[in-house]
This record gives sequence, C-alpha cells and structure tokens, in this order.
Amino acid sequence: MWTHHPDLLATPVPRYTSYPTAAEFHDGPDTAALEGALAAIGPDAPVSLYVHIPFCREICWYCGCNTGAANRDRRLTAYLEALTAEIAMVGDGLAGRGRLQRISFGGGSPNAIAPTDFIALAEALRVAFGAPKDGLSVEIDPRGFSHEWAGVLGAMGAERVSLGVQTFAEPVQRAIGRVQPAGLIERTTRWLRDAGIGSINFDLMYGLPHQGLADLAETLEMAVAMQAERIALFGYAHVPHLIPRQRRIDGAALPDGTLRFAQAGLGHRMLAESGYAPIGFDHFALPADPIARAARAGTLRRNFQGFTDDPSDVVIGLGASSISMFPDRILQNEKNAGRYRMMVSAGRLPVSRGLFRTAEDRLRGRIIEALLCTGAADTAGLSDRGETEARIAPFVARGLAEWTGATLRLSADAAPYARAIAAAFDTYRQPDARRFSNAI
Repeated sequence: MWTHHPDLLATPVPRYTSYPTAAEFHDGPDTAALEGALAAIGPDAPVSLYVHIPFCREICWYCGCNTGAANRDRRLTAYLEALTAEIAMVGDGLAGRGRLQRISFGGGSPNAIAPTDFIALAEALRVAFGAPKDGLSVEIDPRGFSHEWAGVLGAMGAERVSLGVQTFAEPVQRAIGRVQPAGLIERTTRWLRDAGIGSINFDLMYGLPHQGLADLAETLEMAVAMQAERIALFGYAHVPHLIPRQRRIDGAALPDGTLRFAQAGLGHRMLAESGYAPIGFDHFALPADPIARAARAGTLRRNFQGFTDDPSDVVIGLGASSISMFPDRILQNEKNAGRYRMMVSAGRLPVSRGLFRTAEDRLRGRIIEALLCTGAADTAGLSDRGETEARIAPFVARGLAEWTGATLRLSADAAPYARAIAAAFDTYRQPDARRFSNAI
C-alpha cells in the first residue's frame, strides 16, 4: 500500500517527542531553572505530571529506558523516599498554581514496586497537587502483575494502562529476553477490565530479531482479538553502542530495511482493516478511545510519552531521569539514582541538564508537532525557508508532500516518511547513524 523509497529513509532521525530533542540537552540548566519555571506557571494553567519508576523485576535486552533491576528492597525504599520528598518540594514550588490534568506513571515498570508503596506514592501526589482531572495513566509489565495490582489501579482512578507486550511469537521473545505467554497477557487484560480500566494499550514492536511477516501478523491478530483499545506499533531501534544490554541481541538476525518497511505496512493495513484509526504513524486506536477522538478533533499532541490527548503545555517530570517540559525550556533530572537521592536529600530539585528554547525552537517545534499529529503545518516565519524547501524537495518530487503557500501537507502515503520530513525542519540535525533510530 506504500511505495518504498529507501533513499528517503536512509538517514536515521529522532522520534521527535520534543524539539529540540534530548540529543541537544547540555549541563547548563539546574535547580534554579526549574524553580523559575514553576514560579511562572499561571493559576489556571493546565499541568500534568510524569512519575518515573526506574526499576524492573526483569531487564529486557532491547530496552532503552533508564531502568535497573528491582532486586534489593532497600534500594527501592530509598528511591521512593527520595521521590516522595521531591514531590513535596515541587508541590511547594507550585504553591497551588496550575490545574492538574493527569498523572502518568512510567519506567521501568511502576509495578516493580509493591501495591502498598504505589498507594502511598499516589497519596503523596494527591496531597501535593490535588486530584487529576483526567485520572492516572500507568505503564505495567505483565510479568509479575497481580490481581491485587489490578484492584489497586482501579481503586486509585487509573483511566489508561499500557502493557509491554512487544510480540507473541515465542522464538522472537527468546531473542529479545522477554518471554511471556499469551495467557499471561489475556489474564492481565481481563483483570484490568474487571477493575474498570477503560483504555488498555498494547506496546508492540516490529524489526525484531528472527521476526518475519507471519510472526508479526499473528501478534497483531492476537492483539486485536483481545480488543486492546490502543496499540502502539514501534520499530525496534538497535543501538548497542549506546545501550549495552542490546549487545545480547544478534544484530545479524534483524530484518533489513525492505522487510522493516513491509512489516510497518502490514501493521498499518491489518489494524486499519480491524477498525483501528491510525494515530500519527505508529499508534492506533479504536474510534471511541479518547486519543482517536482527539485525532479527529485536531487536538492530538506529542510529548515524551508519545502521541497524547493531554492538552497540557506543561508536563513536570518527577523521579530520576524524568524530563519536565515547559514552553520555554526542557529540563531533565539527574539520571543516576544514587546522585538523584543525594540532591533531593540536600533539599535541591534534582535537575542536572536540559536546554532553553529560543523563539525559533518553539516555532520549529510547533511545525514538527503539527506535521506528526495532523499531517499539515503552517511554516510562516521560518528563517531558512529556501533551505528547508530544498531539503523537502525529494519528498515533494515523489508525491509525498506538497506546498500551498507556506503550508506543507503530507499525502496519505507519507505516513512512513513523516519523521524524515519533519527532520527537514530540525536545525540541530546532523546525519548520524549512531545517535538516532531508523526512520521507519
């Protein structure tokens, strides 16, 4: 259904969950940068929170998240104590300003901690920030998930839960270090539905070692049969020079570019034919799901959690390595859990790096977000319009995009090229296969 133009996908590009991307972060911003950002938030500004739990019961070989093994209770307890203290500090910095939209828990695996610890954490957030308008969003690892955990999520007001599934093909599971029987996913899904969770997402992947088209088709059929409201279908990014745990994956067993393209196309076709609405390039949702409604209404957004219906321009990150996004700055907490705890115990907000956005950055960020979320963007005001048009010319020549005045529109066939087209607006971008993932 899509035409493969390998030359247009040859250069790895960012996923553009922010602009500028995390590759441009530097060590300048610190505690004062976050204190100033919190003080500038208006009394009724929409604000959301992201809470990072950097632990997993089992470490998957493909994973690029900032996470470690949850194999020492004292380590988890010390982290949660520091996280609770950071929550209180940020709450004091806001001093009641802002209107809390939602709270998202990610990792790692939030269910690497005990359900009772999760309840205590949620209570600390409620005391510091109040109740979120749109409830909780939680990522979970089905391995180690329990009926008790499902009940806790339902009781705490979780609206959206995302399951790390990746693939149902057992040989592929073994090749990436994540073996989990289909029955485990079915049971977890049933528990969540019984607990009243209204939107369940399956994270799936293509481009995995030993993964053929038949393997992917079987995985998609099973995900559809379980009626996940959302499905995220990501292309695996193999960067073992950046993520040492990926060295356990056999790079020679990975699909080549042609097969990756075919896998992406197969996923798009099968999910669309099963009634899922494409959301951007790699997300899909049933029509009644809030993210599908946001896409139809033109209110879809993009942040570090991917495509979202969250309207907040401010997302405050809590926990080691978490990232806070403000209109004029992006700030990241200290990545190392030990140093993170030391900063918090010293009474400091644990920011260690980030960047300040210029007016040009903000313009380009709006253009990139609009292209990825809606397929069209008004580029008026760009300082290098001629150079940008030249970079996009190969896509225009293949019928993947067209200009109407200053507005760039992507064609219906441009979905697999959207990030590559967006990269034409990235003035920081340097062609570098070592820094970013495949364009598809």
